[in-house]
Amino acid sequence: QVQLVESGGGLVQAGGSLRLSCAASGRTSSSYTMGWFRQAPGKERAFVTAITWGGSTYYADSVKGRFTISRDNAKNTMYLQMNNLKPEDTAVYYCAASWVTAAQAMGVRKTDYWGQGTQVTVSS
Repeated sequence: QVQLVESGGGLVQAGGSLRLSCAASGRTSSSYTMGWFRQAPGKERAFVTAITWGGSTYYADSVKGRFTISRDNAKNTMYLQMNNLKPEDTAVYYCAASWVTAAQAMGVRKTDYWGQGTQVTVSS
């Protein structure tokens, strides 16, 4: 079992930045892929980005060039640096962990563990 806890959400103006963190506990010695998903009101949960244990990354087109995912395996923590935020980035952001070995293979149905979510609101 892996437990995931997100932090760092909040309210920011368009063009601003936020950094999300996800702390993992439990079965953290395994080499799982981690990622971020988001869900806006009235919409389905959508993939944002993922990173493998070895550091390979994959991004949704909508966030490429603006968001950066990273992880510190020694601290069992993953990060999402979000720059140049837009109102359409407003959503609940969920941390996720999966046993898939490729970052581009991560998806909602391939996710094994979820965090509780953290709200990100971008005002125009």
